[in-house]
Amino acid sequence: MVQEKDLSWKTLSSEYLFRDTWFTLRSDTCETRDGRIIKPYYVYEFPTWVIAVALTDDGKFIFERQYRHALGVTTLELPGGCVDATDATLDAAVRRELVEETGYTFEKVEYLGKTSANPSTNNNWAHFFLATGGLKMQEQHLDFNEEIEVCLHSADELKQLLRSGGIVQSMHVTALFYALTRMGLLDW
Repeated sequence: MVQEKDLSWKTLSSEYLFRDTWFTLRSDTCETRDGRIIKPYYVYEFPTWVIAVALTDDGKFIFERQYRHALGVTTLELPGGCVDATDATLDAAVRRELVEETGYTFEKVEYLGKTSANPSTNNNWAHFFLATGGLKMQEQHLDFNEEIEVCLHSADELKQLLRSGGIVQSMHVTALFYALTRMGLLDW
């Protein structure tokens, strides 16, 4: 087996340019293994994210329809959000997000894996879960800037949405890949 070369950089300094609840921007000065100085290297700091592929007790996939201002479009997305400091675990965070955004609680929540939205600039992970046995237990409890319409889709409708580009959030498409594979609905 070939020994892999260490390609990591050394951070010489960091300067915070902007800090807010959901987004922080810093400028790093870095040194490569061969001594080159990289300045500035911008890093976007975000909280850890959790995303759920959630199914009702009768097997319908739960989606959220909401407006996304950056692209100026209304999209279909999966439930999820940021891990809060009060969340004891990732499981607790995804369960909290599910009930807040959809009003559903779930019999089982299973960890599927994680991905990075963009490891060249973002410092956080997005963790995926499969939540099954969902029952509507309460009304939504949304943040001040959220207006979410809950939509239910069958597996066939979900597959058609994926084929037609009806789901545009790349991390959500990735979460669906993990979940559909785990559920035996996707063979590759």
